[in-house]
Amino acid sequence: MILKTLFDEIDAIRKRDPAAQSLLGVIFLYPSFHVLIFYKIASTLWNIRLNFIARFIMQLARFLTGIEIHPAAKIGKRLFMDHGFGIVIGETAEIGDDVTIYQGVTLGGIMPSVESETQRNQKRHPTIGNNVIIGSGAQILGPIKIGNNSRVGANSVVIKSVPNNVTVAGVPAREFGQSNVKNFEAYGVSKNAKDPEEKKFLSILKRLESLENKIKLQKSKKIIK
Repeated sequence: MILKTLFDEIDAIRKRDPAAQSLLGVIFLYPSFHVLIFYKIASTLWNIRLNFIARFIMQLARFLTGIEIHPAAKIGKRLFMDHGFGIVIGETAEIGDDVTIYQGVTLGGIMPSVESETQRNQKRHPTIGNNVIIGSGAQILGPIKIGNNSRVGANSVVIKSVPNNVTVAGVPAREFGQSNVKNFEAYGVSKNAKDPEEKKFLSILKRLESLENKIKLQKSKKIIK
């Protein structure tokens, strides 16, 4: 069972990363694969209340891979952390199946240093649905939900839940339309992406221009009379 799970992880990496050329390459060279081995051991220990040992194992994993995962986090099948360095996954975070996360992503809480006592044993980290892609440097904060098949653009700050099948980007993140794998860029917002706020603004400008032209036309008619 454990071996099958590990081979599933390897297959997921090879399918999603064109640089993954061989089985041995993934096993020996990919921190995403290494940290998940540590996580599976630590998570098992955490579930039987060996909390200190579980945290110690994940601290060691953090030192070796540059990826920080709390052993209490819930992670589904075939998670791939591309490059991985700087990823932080908090204690109450939940991640679905077939999720891809790029470097520098935080699945964190909102101001954990403020009134920390009231936040203990509370859900304070995000829940990520299935088949989600999270671009590099994105910060997803608080007990919010990112829907299935959604995309989060690079360097976005997400503080509100995201529906299924939607692409969001920006600070704070807002909807850019239906999610599309082919047009999604994990390292930045595509130049072809249309900001809905920009669309509204341009629509208002066009209406103002139309009104100005009507006013000018009416004035010119009065002058002729």
